[in-house]
Amino acid sequence: MTATQKIDRKAYELAKSYLPSKIKGVTREIIEKYQNEPDSAPRLSSKKGLYRYLLYSAQEMAMKPKVIGNAIGGLDRLALILDDFDPDYVLRTYGDEWEAVLVQIEETLNPVGKIRKTPRSIWPRYCQTIISAAKFIEQFDSANDFFNWVNFFNSDDRSRASLPMLLDHEIKGFGFALGCDFLMKLGYSNFCKPDVHLRDIFTGLELCQPKVDDYNLFKTIIRVAKNANASPYATDKIFWLIGSGYFYDDPSIGSGGHIGSQKNEFIKFARSELYGSNES
Repeated sequence: MTATQKIDRKAYELAKSYLPSKIKGVTREIIEKYQNEPDSAPRLSSKKGLYRYLLYSAQEMAMKPKVIGNAIGGLDRLALILDDFDPDYVLRTYGDEWEAVLVQIEETLNPVGKIRKTPRSIWPRYCQTIISAAKFIEQFDSANDFFNWVNFFNSDDRSRASLPMLLDHEIKGFGFALGCDFLMKLGYSNFCKPDVHLRDIFTGLELCQPKVDDYNLFKTIIRVAKNANASPYATDKIFWLIGSGYFYDDPSIGSGGHIGSQKNEFIKFARSELYGSNES
């Protein structure tokens, strides 16, 4: 076993045991529950379902759920202007004109709050996502065709990271990390999300280079998972729980499931264990 393999495995083991040793009510069984692949992954059997799920995923970044979904009384109300999330209808009706989508949102859905209309503002960007996501879904003959395409990338470690890169380029506003999150929530446990919590912990433990980009952080998480004999999904979850401090399925832990981020304390502890007692 190489030095990198040993450090990766130990970092994972330290992460898995850390919260049960520090936080009241957190047990190893609870940690493993979050690491298990979700049973609730959506079973999407139509292109409409895929399109709707893409648009839900696309609003998950930063403040978008508050600005978009909450402003119109729930994202499902977009069905009124998208013909029940029909990507073919969207392209026939709006073409490339995201501005026309925004006009319909304003006239039909009456969103709460001020809508900024500069191209880089949230609503215009989301309307561009609506158009580009429709174009993306319309490339496939069926939902099954889409999943066969995903499975092609998922079946090969060498090509897997290419898939969220493609989603990033095909769907405006999606991004590499959001593409990973979308695939994870569809039940693909070979994917992980290179988010800020994992970035901070992995760079803090020198598991990857400083200022690592999403692609290389993704590859690092995959490497750590492989060396720890765990799935990327399970590896993502354990470090995410430390970073976010949020047990969303266990409101009895902490304050409604929130224990506060533990990543700074964990990094200090784990560095000492990984690299020696002279670490500060």
